[in-house]
Amino acid sequence: MLWSLAVAPHEEDEDSEQFETASIPVQRKGPVRVKLVFLTGPDAGRSHSLEAGKFLLGTAPSCDLVVKDRAVSRQHLRLEVREEGVLARDMGSRNGSFCEGMRFTELEVRPGAVLKLGTTELKIVPEDSRERVIPPSERTKFGALVGDSRKMREVFTVLERLAAGDADVLVQGETGTGKELCAEGIHLASKRSKGPFVIVDLAGIAPSLIESELFGHVKGAFTGAHTDRAGAFERANGGTVFLDEVGELPSEIQPRLLRVLERRQVKRVGANDYRTVDVRVVAATHRDLEASVQAGKFREDLFHRLAVLRVTLPALRERPEDIPLLVDTVLQRTGKPPSALSEQTRALLAQYPWPGNVRELRNVVERVVSLGEEALPVIAAPAPAAADKPRPAQAASAPSAAAELELPFKEAKERLIEGFERDYLKGLLERCEGNVSRASREAGIDRVYLRKLLKKHGLHGHDGP
Repeated sequence: MLWSLAVAPHEEDEDSEQFETASIPVQRKGPVRVKLVFLTGPDAGRSHSLEAGKFLLGTAPSCDLVVKDRAVSRQHLRLEVREEGVLARDMGSRNGSFCEGMRFTELEVRPGAVLKLGTTELKIVPEDSRERVIPPSERTKFGALVGDSRKMREVFTVLERLAAGDADVLVQGETGTGKELCAEGIHLASKRSKGPFVIVDLAGIAPSLIESELFGHVKGAFTGAHTDRAGAFERANGGTVFLDEVGELPSEIQPRLLRVLERRQVKRVGANDYRTVDVRVVAATHRDLEASVQAGKFREDLFHRLAVLRVTLPALRERPEDIPLLVDTVLQRTGKPPSALSEQTRALLAQYPWPGNVRELRNVVERVVSLGEEALPVIAAPAPAAADKPRPAQAASAPSAAAELELPFKEAKERLIEGFERDYLKGLLERCEGNVSRASREAGIDRVYLRKLLKKHGLHGHDGP
């Protein structure tokens, strides 16, 4: 089951100043029949199918669609459903109309966009769309995850629903987005919360030891096996086992894991009998497992078995409005008041792209609190101009790179890999003049997978022969 998450809105603007007309092109052929879904506000849960024509939204009884939100004007917005798309026009409302954080007077709306009128958010989707429209949760945290952006509140809605069941879950997201916290939150919100929560870091275990770590071993099974030992699945009996970085699982172990998932039975290394276990499996990865399946590096049947339910944690750069809340949360957990950081520092933190996501933000805030705000320029200053930017070889000796040697092994390794990927892709695109097809051939990478890597690092190329 794939959950799709919508864009995050900005705060309501009470100012009555009108803004320039903006346009988002619609790539759609044929007549348009759309569905208008109320996501938040007093009308949350309502939906209306709209055929070609004009529809007036507001609180006045004479409107085609009457909105109960008191922050909405009597005649607030007009939607015109046309053959080529949907045109939205603000009718001079008191609080304004917004789309994806941008105030507008007239806007050609693309399918999937979210409009905000007062405190009410509306999503426009094709009438025949199979997309799940997820109402944002009222809560701003789930376990140790925090966020009040639309994207995170929609994630919380998904997590609240799937935590109540017992199906296996795959958590996807970039390094540092909080996948382990997500898994622990699912466990604590489930009926297994009183059982054990066992973490298996597959990226931090030697490949030769993974089988024993997962399934256990009997005495004498291999050199060094002096006693019987229960594996993670047995230790998690009655609770949840968290398989972190499941994309790193060696191919020879994948069939054994598939059997455990299908039958809930494990056999210790060197043993003859299977043992039945009662566990829920939450797996996580920063890799694109679908691309790994296409590349033949990950079993397709195992992928589908792990991904009975899926949730994707958004990158921090996709929800910058959460940064103030995250900063205050880190300060609170370290026993510091919000005043520990100046407004200037907070502004710098809000502007930084955070390639390391929430984990990097947490580390930066903790360092600044410990070392003083003079440490911030080294840690979080914007990247230097191209002429001043050190080459990768020089960057390896920079203070920020040296500081990573002080991190836990897994985190330092992930950061180095992320940095290598980014530098490699930049050089590859430069050599191939931005031609993705040529870059794919030169690097020996599937073009679809290469495009996903480029998107992950915010890089762009063009098609070519």
